[in-house]
Amino acid sequence: MTRPTMLVTGASSGIGAATARLAAPDYDLALHYNHNQAGIGETAEACRDAGARVTIHRADMAEPDNVADLFAQIDRDHDQLDALVNNAGMVDVASPVTDFTAARLARMVAVNLTSPMLVAGQAARRMDAGAAIVNISSAAARFGSPNQYVDYAATKGGLEVFSKGLAQELAPKGIRVTAIRPGIIETPIHAKGGQPNRVAELSAQIPMGRAGTADEVAQAILWLLSDAASYVTDSVLDVSGGR
Repeated sequence: MTRPTMLVTGASSGIGAATARLAAPDYDLALHYNHNQAGIGETAEACRDAGARVTIHRADMAEPDNVADLFAQIDRDHDQLDALVNNAGMVDVASPVTDFTAARLARMVAVNLTSPMLVAGQAARRMDAGAAIVNISSAAARFGSPNQYVDYAATKGGLEVFSKGLAQELAPKGIRVTAIRPGIIETPIHAKGGQPNRVAELSAQIPMGRAGTADEVAQAILWLLSDAASYVTDSVLDVSGGR
């Protein structure tokens, strides 16, 4: 039988890389990245070792026009698309809203909202009944992240609203759309935001007393994509240790 194909955006590290590795025994993979060539190479090698056919595709999500080119690449290498993990995203340095600039906000919205919306739309055009999309939000959408990442939180909140609308549009076609809200997870994103010690500093606020791992989030993503979740759509799943 033909193996299903999954697209994972932002697959060079963190949640995207963990999802690709866990999916590799069951899916062929189109892996997207932007800058981290070493990371995407490691992810791809691990996935191939697990039995997946893997293709690698580079696109800068800060330029939404690149999304069409990304899918042109994917179309050359894959005949079908059965699953999308819409994971690529960014944070900027921690800052209060009073210090935001138009350039910062434009990049944040492009990477975290505009491009993921376009990615989902392009993916949906290529999907048949039984396919599924998981958009990666954040618990920040519930908290607002004051004095740190209000812009990031706002884009993730927007992605959740988009997920709801898209789920309603695609449900009659048999395509499911859900979202995941990771909480404090041990990934490189904290260092990219200028707070490499953020996980340790916030662990005491988590009811479970620890941060989560990328693999724990990936397991939830794969469940939502699986037939075990065949009656789940227009839902947001918190993976946040009770926070």
